[in-house]
Amino acid sequence: MKLPIFKLFPLTVLLALGSCFLALSSCSPNSNIQGKGQDYLQGEWEQRPEAVHSKLINYTLYHYKFTCDSFYVTLQSFSKVNYGADTCMNRGHWTEYAKGRYEQQHDTLMVKGFFCDSKFKIRTEGGCFRSGVYEQLFKVAGHTDSTIQLNNTADVLPVNLHLLKRITCNPKPL
Repeated sequence: MKLPIFKLFPLTVLLALGSCFLALSSCSPNSNIQGKGQDYLQGEWEQRPEAVHSKLINYTLYHYKFTCDSFYVTLQSFSKVNYGADTCMNRGHWTEYAKGRYEQQHDTLMVKGFFCDSKFKIRTEGGCFRSGVYEQLFKVAGHTDSTIQLNNTADVLPVNLHLLKRITCNPKPL
């Protein structure tokens, strides 16, 4: 059975208006100012070597700087196995850098950014070290005013960070 065209017209208009309303209400422009981030993270944090590290073949020590919703990380890697040219790995010790944004949902800290050079300029592809996306997931196991314990989802050892310097978040325009 066919419906007359004049009965379909109001239904078509209603569906079109409803679709436009949903499309416009579901999107919002990104803020043009940096996010505030987590208060307890604001600062420079360092992972110190522990006795267990000397027993490992490979390990990485982290130095994080959290400012507002941004992070900068220096990764000091150590290896008893030579994985590459000694000019890159420097007798089992090398340093990489990354920067980006972080967010925390419940007890999960997500850091995502890009590998950088030592001046935190985004690294181009090629050379000895990693380039492209840097991404880590941590479970925040606990924190005090001067320590944070993170469990890296890609590693069995906890990352125990110690506060070096507290930073106050002053959000900047993007």
